[in-house]
Amino acid sequence: MKRLDRRRWLGHALAGALGAWPLHDAMAAFSESPFPSQPISLWVPWPPGGATDVSLRLLAQIASQSLGQTVIVKNRSGAGGILAMPLLQTAPPDGYTIAQMPQPVFHAPHVQKVPWDPIRDVTPIIQISSVTFGVLVAGGSSMRSLDDLFAFARKYPGELTIATNGVGTTPHIVLEQLFTARGLRYIHVPYKGTAEQLNAIASGQVMAGVNSSGFGPAVDAAILRLLVIFTAERSRRWPQVPTLRELGIDIVAKSPYGLAGPRGLPPHVVSVLHDAFKQAVFDPRFQTELVKYDQEIDYLGPEAYAQSCRNIYEQERVAVEKMGLANQGD
Repeated sequence: MKRLDRRRWLGHALAGALGAWPLHDAMAAFSESPFPSQPISLWVPWPPGGATDVSLRLLAQIASQSLGQTVIVKNRSGAGGILAMPLLQTAPPDGYTIAQMPQPVFHAPHVQKVPWDPIRDVTPIIQISSVTFGVLVAGGSSMRSLDDLFAFARKYPGELTIATNGVGTTPHIVLEQLFTARGLRYIHVPYKGTAEQLNAIASGQVMAGVNSSGFGPAVDAAILRLLVIFTAERSRRWPQVPTLRELGIDIVAKSPYGLAGPRGLPPHVVSVLHDAFKQAVFDPRFQTELVKYDQEIDYLGPEAYAQSCRNIYEQERVAVEKMGLANQGD
């Protein structure tokens, strides 16, 4: 009887406690488990082996140490870097699915129908870096300046082949601005990622290319020649290479990128992910990796990164309308 009475007393005590505590709070307390308690998937919308993929794999490895769980990098390349967005849109907001947010995700909704929204459907976590873009030719090419490309396009209309990392990417948009303004035509050859594009330029499959600073090692080895860069000032790494502004072309283009999770990610999950990846971003190993590709840390926390995403989205809308490309795709 004493054992039965004790059980009955405990039951009444628990019921009383739960009665005094709102049911949803009680359920949350019992169901909530520490984050993270399982591996995290980081989706990279580029092929394996490119500069972004390699650097993010190192970042994930370093962040895993702080998180106490493995951050597994997964690739979903193609469509100019937007294929991770559907995964964020449909993933549960638990922090176990995150993705890189490259510039094209803010451009695509303005030129084609997509089922996701880069502002509505994501929770920004951290901005990491931005890249240097430039125009490249093979190391043995006879073309040594941007004017040489324009001259060839003028002499042989529609025969100049130029590669980028996809339709609607920053390199593609800048190319359109450069050539359309001069009434020139070129053949656009989109590639899924940096590695295969740079190989195509070096081997002569295409005559030129525009890419981010994943081209650094190939330029240093004279496999590729850098004709011009899109930054506001000359690169300390390649001080002999002019900027577009120096050539009288008022274009400055960089492509900041960061990490985001699905819409509705709880603040404590955002905080844990942000802190771990921030520590990884400022780790000397990661900084050394960025130097290989002429990149610098361009850190923003969750709130500042969210505002930056909204600004970029609006800037892309204005640029697309100015170029007459709005609603061209489907």
